[in-house]
Amino acid sequence: MSYEPPIHWNDYEDIAMALYEKFGDDFNESKIYRIRFTDLLEWVLSLPNFAGTREQANEGHLEQIQAAWVYEWRDNQD
Repeated sequence: MSYEPPIHWNDYEDIAMALYEKFGDDFNESKIYRIRFTDLLEWVLSLPNFAGTREQANEGHLEQIQAAWVYEWRDNQD
């Protein structure tokens, strides 16, 4: 079993990859940008190796995660 290092709030690409793996194509670009931050926060906190806390979260982190998730989704549309 491989060791997965903990993910923190500023690991936007890692969080985005984990969200894409979890939700796949259930969310396209426009749907990702319409996700409420309250939902996004819960999803990030529930990722298996996420080490950040709710208190450390801020709107900037969530915006960066949304943008990274869109790029991740686009990268998988080939």
